[in-house]
Amino acid sequence: MVEGTVKFFNRMKNFGFIHGDDGKDYFVHVTGIKGGAMIDEGDRVSFKPVAGEKGDKAEEVEKL
Repeated sequence: MVEGTVKFFNRMKNFGFIHGDDGKDYFVHVTGIKGGAMIDEGDRVSFKPVAGEKGDKAEEVEKL
């Protein structure tokens, strides 16, 4: 698991980006957030990084 900070999350479009502590940015979709929780800009999260078709993405996202 990697930790990071939510750069932004658009609730209307159900996606956003997380800046990981490893220096990479990760795409996050609402389906990748555990327990139906919502995330907001500035939230600290942990997540599982995976290689997506269009780049790095975050799954199993949890607020810290």
